[in-house]
Amino acid sequence: MITVEPQRLKLQPGQTVLDLGCGEGRHAIHLALSDNVDVYGFDLDFTDISTARDRAVPFLQEGEAAGRLLLGVGNGLSLPFADNSFDVVICSEVLEHIHDYRGMLAEIDRVLKPAGTFAASVPTFLPEWVCWKLSDEYHQVEGGHIRIFRERQLRHSIESLGHRCYARHKAHALHAPYWWLKCLLWERPESRLLQLYHRFLVWDLMQRPLLTRVLEKLLAPILGKSIVLYFVKPPCEAEQAVPALEAHA
Repeated sequence: MITVEPQRLKLQPGQTVLDLGCGEGRHAIHLALSDNVDVYGFDLDFTDISTARDRAVPFLQEGEAAGRLLLGVGNGLSLPFADNSFDVVICSEVLEHIHDYRGMLAEIDRVLKPAGTFAASVPTFLPEWVCWKLSDEYHQVEGGHIRIFRERQLRHSIESLGHRCYARHKAHALHAPYWWLKCLLWERPESRLLQLYHRFLVWDLMQRPLLTRVLEKLLAPILGKSIVLYFVKPPCEAEQAVPALEAHA
């Protein structure tokens, strides 16, 4: 299950992609399999990186990947990459966990090339607010969510770096009720209702029937569990000056 839509990233062969806070590798593995790009999956959690590696190995060994996948462990507030290293950066469902999220955005801006693409996703305000109201444990677990973003808050934080937002959408509408049930039944994880809904989500993910695709599209603007924003970093000043110089000539 991926949240960021790859077609909106406008990937080109040979580009470098950073999946920051890649977790168990859902976006990183997907992009390495589908596009001829070099994908760097980077996360603070060694266990998640190990899981991502184990999931990716069968595909890589069988030669199914169109691109390359590299995985590493480290702190997103101090990335071990040079300035202007990546054509595309993805940061999906991460910033709501980070105290100094503005510091992480600054690091993303540093390693992203001029005119590069940045995709960020966080939980949408309303579905997340309901989860917090239904269960304290949902957001008080170690490593859990420490804030509820409003879309305009996140957008302003990124645009203040000079980035321009060119697309947005919400995702995973059918997942919002599952998380509300999970929060409501937090002390009863063995609940039959919860298990049945989980089985439905797995079935939907694997089969992708037309009915649920239509429902997802209709409900996403209201119930989408995640909001995804796409930005382009401004080109360097030298590139911006070329048209003006040519016009003057």
